[in-house]
Amino acid sequence: MIKSVMLILFPTLLFLLKEHFFLNDSNKRGSKKMELVWWDEFDYSGFPDKEKWNYEVGFIRNNEPQYYTERRLKNARVEDGHLVITAIKEAFQDAEYTSASINTRDKFEFTEGRIEVRAKLPKGKGVWPAIWTLGNNIGEVGWPDCGEIDIMEYWGHNPASIHANVHTGDYNHAKGTGRGGKIEVEVPWEEFHVFAVEWYPDRMDFYLDETMYYSCLRLNEGMGEWPFTKPQYLLLNLALVNPEQWNTEIDDSIFPVEYKIDYVRIFTWKKNRGQ
Repeated sequence: MIKSVMLILFPTLLFLLKEHFFLNDSNKRGSKKMELVWWDEFDYSGFPDKEKWNYEVGFIRNNEPQYYTERRLKNARVEDGHLVITAIKEAFQDAEYTSASINTRDKFEFTEGRIEVRAKLPKGKGVWPAIWTLGNNIGEVGWPDCGEIDIMEYWGHNPASIHANVHTGDYNHAKGTGRGGKIEVEVPWEEFHVFAVEWYPDRMDFYLDETMYYSCLRLNEGMGEWPFTKPQYLLLNLALVNPEQWNTEIDDSIFPVEYKIDYVRIFTWKKNRGQ
């Protein structure tokens, strides 16, 4: 009986210890104090938790060749403590490839704080995994006026670079005014890494593990430059590039290819006493 209780309590104790040491380390490096407000540790099996995640379905954006499926374990499942998003080469709904994209829209939306995701990237020419956010007012104002925060973008045809980007109405890639940065990593798919953004009122700092490699500063030019006073929701997806648009190819020998997420954690900044 004691052994059974310990087995039940151990995962909870381990998570609390990890949170404790993370917060202490953050305070040491000068960050604001944080409070964990939303998370998914993927400590269950089957479909992603329907109380936390929605699916995108179909051909969604960028003329990408994959069809995003809904509640299909082949493309999105939780097993062995990880969310596994799998892109597959197969004939499905007029597509040659399938994959999955999940998000927290209308389930959890947030403004400012730290968003971190521990993930293992897929390998191969053609893959385009991402960790990103969109404004919850996208249905009213559209993209890019809603704002987009790309916490991590990775293109398999550029295998040593990990990117962060920020898109707004005035600053976006369509206008050639996009803001972003990158960090070079020799073999980023070999191990799990922590991808994070710390979102403050005046800037966003982007991290790979403990390295802050890009900071996007608020220029105080209005909503077209900084719509990030309104809530955003989180997306996790594994896309494939459109070869014609990217002047590259998809290596069909890599399929099925997996994108693994160990956890997602969202923190808010703790207010000082008296606030």
